[in-house]
Amino acid sequence: MSATPEPQKIIALVVRHNTAGIEGPVTNIVQFLQHAGYRVVFEAETAAHVRLPGIDAMTVTEIGERASAAVVVGGDGTMLGIARQLARYEVPLIGINQGRLGFMTDIPIERMVPALGEILEGQASAEKRTLLQGRVLRAGEEIFCAVAVNDVVVARGTGAGMAELKVTVDGQFMYNQRSDGLIVATPTGSTAYALSAGGPLLHPTLAGISLVPIAPHALSNRPIVVPDSSEIVVEIVGGRDISVNFDMQTFASLQHGDKIVIARAPHSITFLHPEGWSYYHTLREKLHWNE
Repeated sequence: MSATPEPQKIIALVVRHNTAGIEGPVTNIVQFLQHAGYRVVFEAETAAHVRLPGIDAMTVTEIGERASAAVVVGGDGTMLGIARQLARYEVPLIGINQGRLGFMTDIPIERMVPALGEILEGQASAEKRTLLQGRVLRAGEEIFCAVAVNDVVVARGTGAGMAELKVTVDGQFMYNQRSDGLIVATPTGSTAYALSAGGPLLHPTLAGISLVPIAPHALSNRPIVVPDSSEIVVEIVGGRDISVNFDMQTFASLQHGDKIVIARAPHSITFLHPEGWSYYHTLREKLHWNE
Protein backbone atom coordinates (compact mmCIF):
# COMPACT_ATOMS: atom_id res chain seq x y z
CA MET A 1 0.00 0.00 0.00
CA SER A 2 1.46 3.39 -0.99
CA ALA A 3 1.98 6.09 1.62
CA THR A 4 -0.48 8.98 1.66
CA PRO A 5 1.27 12.04 0.22
CA GLU A 6 1.66 15.04 2.50
CA PRO A 7 -0.69 17.92 1.70
CA GLN A 8 0.93 20.74 -0.26
CA LYS A 9 2.01 23.57 2.02
CA ILE A 10 0.22 26.86 1.45
CA ILE A 11 1.86 30.28 1.44
CA ALA A 12 -0.35 33.36 1.31
CA LEU A 13 0.58 36.57 -0.46
CA VAL A 14 -0.60 39.92 0.89
CA VAL A 15 0.17 42.84 -1.44
CA ARG A 16 -0.27 46.57 -0.89
CA HIS A 17 -3.04 47.99 -3.04
CA ASN A 18 -2.53 50.42 -5.91
CA THR A 19 1.24 50.00 -6.16
CA ALA A 20 2.48 50.79 -9.66
CA GLY A 21 4.52 48.01 -11.25
CA ILE A 22 3.84 45.49 -8.48
CA GLU A 23 2.66 42.76 -10.87
CA GLY A 24 6.22 41.94 -11.97
CA PRO A 25 7.68 41.31 -8.49
CA VAL A 26 4.52 39.43 -7.41
CA THR A 27 4.73 37.18 -10.48
CA ASN A 28 8.39 36.44 -9.65
CA ILE A 29 7.47 35.50 -6.07
CA VAL A 30 4.59 33.28 -7.20
CA GLN A 31 6.74 31.46 -9.76
CA PHE A 32 9.56 30.97 -7.25
CA LEU A 33 7.25 29.58 -4.57
CA GLN A 34 5.41 27.30 -7.00
CA HIS A 35 8.71 25.97 -8.32
CA ALA A 36 9.72 25.27 -4.71
CA GLY A 37 6.60 23.11 -4.32
CA TYR A 38 4.26 25.46 -2.47
CA ARG A 39 0.66 26.29 -3.24
CA VAL A 40 0.35 30.07 -3.45
CA VAL A 41 -2.87 31.88 -2.59
CA PHE A 42 -3.81 35.55 -2.47
CA GLU A 43 -5.42 37.19 0.54
CA ALA A 44 -8.93 38.16 -0.59
CA GLU A 45 -8.34 41.92 -0.84
CA THR A 46 -5.08 41.33 -2.70
CA ALA A 47 -6.91 39.09 -5.18
CA ALA A 48 -9.29 41.95 -5.95
CA HIS A 49 -6.40 44.20 -6.99
CA VAL A 50 -3.71 41.86 -8.32
CA ARG A 51 -4.89 39.34 -10.86
CA LEU A 52 -2.80 36.33 -11.83
CA PRO A 53 -4.31 33.27 -13.52
CA GLY A 54 -4.59 30.13 -11.42
CA ILE A 55 -4.09 31.80 -8.03
CA ASP A 56 -6.93 31.20 -5.60
CA ALA A 57 -8.10 33.72 -3.00
CA MET A 58 -8.51 33.02 0.72
CA THR A 59 -10.02 35.02 3.54
CA VAL A 60 -7.86 35.98 6.49
CA THR A 61 -9.56 33.26 8.54
CA GLU A 62 -8.78 30.61 5.90
CA ILE A 63 -5.17 31.79 5.72
CA GLY A 64 -4.90 31.66 9.49
CA GLU A 65 -6.23 28.11 9.62
CA ARG A 66 -4.38 26.68 6.61
CA ALA A 67 -1.28 28.65 5.60
CA SER A 68 2.28 27.85 6.70
CA ALA A 69 3.35 31.48 6.30
CA ALA A 70 2.25 34.80 4.84
CA VAL A 71 4.50 36.90 2.61
CA VAL A 72 3.65 40.60 2.84
CA VAL A 73 4.71 42.84 -0.05
CA GLY A 74 4.32 46.52 0.77
CA GLY A 75 5.18 48.89 3.57
CA ASP A 76 4.83 48.75 7.33
CA GLY A 77 1.18 49.84 7.06
CA THR A 78 0.38 46.76 5.00
CA MET A 79 2.17 44.58 7.54
CA LEU A 80 0.34 46.22 10.47
CA GLY A 81 -3.05 45.57 8.90
CA ILE A 82 -2.54 41.86 8.26
CA ALA A 83 -0.49 41.20 11.43
CA ARG A 84 -3.33 42.37 13.66
CA GLN A 85 -5.74 40.03 11.87
CA LEU A 86 -3.46 36.97 11.79
CA ALA A 87 -2.02 37.25 15.31
CA ARG A 88 -4.54 34.83 16.83
CA TYR A 89 -3.56 32.13 14.29
CA GLU A 90 0.21 32.29 14.89
CA VAL A 91 1.02 32.35 11.17
CA PRO A 92 4.61 33.59 10.69
CA LEU A 93 5.05 36.71 8.56
CA ILE A 94 7.74 37.53 6.00
CA GLY A 95 7.97 41.20 4.99
CA ILE A 96 9.21 42.42 1.59
CA ASN A 97 9.64 46.17 1.44
CA GLN A 98 7.76 48.01 -1.28
CA GLY A 99 7.15 51.05 0.89
CA ARG A 100 9.18 53.95 2.24
CA LEU A 101 10.56 52.98 5.65
CA GLY A 102 10.27 49.25 6.12
CA PHE A 103 10.97 48.49 9.79
CA MET A 104 8.77 45.38 9.62
CA THR A 105 8.84 44.74 5.88
CA ASP A 106 12.61 44.51 6.04
CA ILE A 107 13.64 42.45 2.98
CA PRO A 108 14.61 44.70 0.04
CA ILE A 109 12.56 43.85 -3.04
CA GLU A 110 15.73 43.29 -5.08
CA ARG A 111 16.76 40.55 -2.62
CA MET A 112 13.34 38.97 -2.20
CA VAL A 113 13.90 35.70 -4.08
CA PRO A 114 17.21 34.66 -2.45
CA ALA A 115 15.92 35.81 0.96
CA LEU A 116 12.72 33.78 0.57
CA GLY A 117 14.80 30.79 -0.46
CA GLU A 118 16.94 31.03 2.65
CA ILE A 119 13.95 31.41 4.96
CA LEU A 120 12.00 28.51 3.45
CA GLU A 121 15.07 26.28 3.66
CA GLY A 122 15.16 26.90 7.40
CA GLN A 123 17.93 29.48 7.39
CA ALA A 124 15.72 31.96 9.20
CA SER A 125 15.72 34.06 12.33
CA ALA A 126 12.31 33.93 14.04
CA GLU A 127 11.35 36.93 16.13
CA LYS A 128 8.27 37.23 18.32
CA ARG A 129 6.60 40.61 18.88
CA THR A 130 4.00 41.44 21.52
CA LEU A 131 0.74 43.26 20.78
CA LEU A 132 -1.54 45.44 22.85
CA GLN A 133 -5.25 45.00 23.42
CA GLY A 134 -7.40 47.98 24.29
CA ARG A 135 -10.98 47.99 25.59
CA VAL A 136 -13.13 51.10 25.80
CA LEU A 137 -15.44 51.10 28.83
CA ARG A 138 -18.39 53.48 29.11
CA ALA A 139 -20.26 53.39 32.42
CA GLY A 140 -18.55 50.06 33.07
CA GLU A 141 -19.74 48.48 29.81
CA GLU A 142 -17.33 47.53 27.02
CA ILE A 143 -18.26 49.42 23.84
CA PHE A 144 -15.16 48.81 21.71
CA CYS A 145 -12.18 46.45 21.64
CA ALA A 146 -9.21 46.18 19.26
CA VAL A 147 -5.57 45.12 19.12
CA ALA A 148 -2.48 47.05 18.05
CA VAL A 149 0.96 46.00 16.88
CA ASN A 150 2.46 49.49 17.27
CA ASP A 151 0.40 51.60 19.60
CA VAL A 152 -2.85 52.66 21.18
CA VAL A 153 -3.17 56.45 20.91
CA VAL A 154 -5.61 58.65 22.84
CA ALA A 155 -5.63 62.10 21.24
CA ARG A 156 -7.64 65.31 20.92
CA GLY A 157 -9.24 66.34 17.67
CA THR A 158 -7.85 68.96 15.31
CA GLY A 159 -8.74 72.42 16.57
CA ALA A 160 -9.82 71.14 20.00
CA GLY A 161 -8.16 72.21 23.23
CA MET A 162 -5.95 70.02 25.37
CA ALA A 163 -7.14 66.65 26.59
CA GLU A 164 -7.10 65.95 30.31
CA LEU A 165 -6.32 62.31 31.04
CA LYS A 166 -6.11 60.37 34.28
CA VAL A 167 -3.66 57.46 34.05
CA THR A 168 -3.41 54.49 36.43
CA VAL A 169 -1.12 51.47 36.19
CA ASP A 170 -2.11 48.25 37.95
CA GLY A 171 -4.59 50.21 40.04
CA GLN A 172 -1.97 52.73 41.16
CA PHE A 173 -2.58 56.39 40.28
CA MET A 174 0.23 57.66 38.02
CA TYR A 175 -0.81 61.19 37.01
CA ASN A 176 -3.39 63.57 35.64
CA GLN A 177 -2.02 64.83 32.35
CA ARG A 178 -3.01 67.80 30.17
CA SER A 179 -1.65 67.29 26.68
CA ASP A 180 -2.55 66.68 23.05
CA GLY A 181 -2.79 62.99 23.94
CA LEU A 182 -0.97 59.88 25.05
CA ILE A 183 0.77 57.13 23.06
CA VAL A 184 0.88 53.67 24.64
CA ALA A 185 3.38 51.72 22.55
CA THR A 186 4.86 48.25 22.22
CA PRO A 187 8.61 47.84 21.58
CA THR A 188 7.68 47.46 17.90
CA GLY A 189 5.84 50.79 18.05
CA SER A 190 8.76 52.53 19.75
CA THR A 191 10.18 53.31 16.29
CA ALA A 192 6.86 54.72 15.06
CA TYR A 193 4.69 57.59 16.37
CA ALA A 194 6.16 57.26 19.87
CA LEU A 195 9.64 58.02 18.54
CA SER A 196 8.49 61.24 16.85
CA ALA A 197 6.93 62.33 20.17
CA GLY A 198 10.24 61.89 22.00
CA GLY A 199 9.75 58.37 23.30
CA PRO A 200 12.58 55.86 23.89
CA LEU A 201 13.62 53.10 21.52
CA LEU A 202 12.83 49.68 23.01
CA HIS A 203 14.52 46.54 21.73
CA PRO A 204 11.81 44.18 20.39
CA THR A 205 12.65 41.49 22.96
CA LEU A 206 12.10 43.83 25.93
CA ALA A 207 9.02 43.08 28.02
CA GLY A 208 7.94 46.70 28.30
CA ILE A 209 5.21 49.16 27.31
CA SER A 210 6.07 52.83 26.84
CA LEU A 211 3.75 55.70 27.75
CA VAL A 212 4.65 58.79 25.73
CA PRO A 213 2.78 62.11 26.20
CA ILE A 214 2.03 64.13 23.06
CA ALA A 215 2.96 67.81 23.59
CA PRO A 216 2.32 67.77 27.38
CA HIS A 217 1.43 71.05 29.13
CA ALA A 218 3.94 70.31 31.88
CA LEU A 219 7.44 69.89 30.45
CA SER A 220 8.31 67.64 33.38
CA ASN A 221 5.82 65.06 32.08
CA ARG A 222 8.21 62.56 30.49
CA PRO A 223 7.89 59.17 28.78
CA ILE A 224 7.99 56.13 31.04
CA VAL A 225 8.37 52.41 30.36
CA VAL A 226 6.33 50.00 32.48
CA PRO A 227 6.38 46.17 32.55
CA ASP A 228 4.31 44.56 29.81
CA SER A 229 2.44 42.66 32.52
CA SER A 230 0.84 45.98 33.49
CA GLU A 231 -2.78 46.98 33.05
CA ILE A 232 -2.94 50.64 32.03
CA VAL A 233 -6.17 52.60 32.40
CA VAL A 234 -6.57 55.98 30.69
CA GLU A 235 -9.69 57.90 31.79
CA ILE A 236 -11.03 60.89 29.85
CA VAL A 237 -11.40 63.70 32.37
CA GLY A 238 -11.72 66.72 30.08
CA GLY A 239 -11.35 67.98 26.51
CA ARG A 240 -13.30 67.85 23.25
CA ASP A 241 -13.30 65.56 20.20
CA ILE A 242 -11.09 62.95 21.86
CA SER A 243 -10.67 59.56 20.22
CA VAL A 244 -8.61 56.41 20.62
CA ASN A 245 -6.99 54.71 17.66
CA PHE A 246 -5.16 51.44 17.20
CA ASP A 247 -2.18 51.52 14.80
CA MET A 248 -3.96 54.49 13.17
CA GLN A 249 -6.27 51.95 11.51
CA THR A 250 -9.33 51.62 13.77
CA PHE A 251 -10.70 54.17 16.20
CA ALA A 252 -13.51 55.02 18.59
CA SER A 253 -14.83 58.43 19.65
CA LEU A 254 -14.71 59.04 23.39
CA GLN A 255 -16.73 60.88 26.00
CA HIS A 256 -15.85 62.25 29.43
CA GLY A 257 -15.69 59.40 31.91
CA ASP A 258 -14.77 56.77 29.30
CA LYS A 259 -11.90 54.49 30.27
CA ILE A 260 -9.46 52.77 27.92
CA VAL A 261 -8.05 49.62 29.51
CA ILE A 262 -4.80 48.61 27.81
CA ALA A 263 -2.80 45.44 28.38
CA ARG A 264 -0.59 43.00 26.52
CA ALA A 265 -2.69 41.04 24.04
CA PRO A 266 -3.01 37.26 24.53
CA HIS A 267 -1.42 36.58 21.13
CA SER A 268 1.92 37.57 19.62
CA ILE A 269 3.17 37.74 16.04
CA THR A 270 6.25 36.08 14.56
CA PHE A 271 8.43 37.71 11.92
CA LEU A 272 10.80 35.54 9.88
CA HIS A 273 14.03 37.21 8.80
CA PRO A 274 16.94 35.87 6.73
CA GLU A 275 19.81 34.50 8.82
CA GLY A 276 22.15 37.26 9.90
CA TRP A 277 19.36 39.82 10.23
CA SER A 278 20.19 42.44 12.87
CA TYR A 279 17.85 44.86 14.62
CA TYR A 280 20.75 47.26 15.05
CA HIS A 281 21.51 47.16 11.33
CA THR A 282 17.86 48.03 10.71
CA LEU A 283 18.11 51.01 13.08
CA ARG A 284 21.31 52.22 11.44
CA GLU A 285 19.78 51.97 7.99
CA LYS A 286 16.29 53.32 8.68
CA LEU A 287 17.27 56.06 11.14
CA HIS A 288 20.42 56.98 9.18
CA TRP A 289 22.72 56.51 12.15
CA ASN A 290 25.57 55.81 9.76
CA GLU A 291 25.42 59.26 8.15
